[in-house]
Amino acid sequence: MNAQFKKGALELCVLSQLAKGDKYGYELTEEISQEMSIATGTLYPILKKLKDELYVETYLVESEGGPARKYYHLTEKGRGYQGMLKLEWEDFVAAIGRLIH
Repeated sequence: MNAQFKKGALELCVLSQLAKGDKYGYELTEEISQEMSIATGTLYPILKKLKDELYVETYLVESEGGPARKYYHLTEKGRGYQGMLKLEWEDFVAAIGRLIH
């Protein structure tokens, strides 16, 4: 998959996965990697940006087999942002579809 296509879509993918429920970073990477190839560590700068903009918040959960895991939770502000991005993405994909067919 074209890297530029992925770059523009990853933030929406992360937000959309978090809209389904809280997840920790590695879990997000694994879920998104099932649909597109992404390098380990790719999502962490996106998660930091989303946290800085108050679209997500974090909390720690103790793990039985290792260190505590940092979970990401979508805030109400994040839900609104995800919905807006999703509509923009759908409009974009429709416009591209009209242009290439």
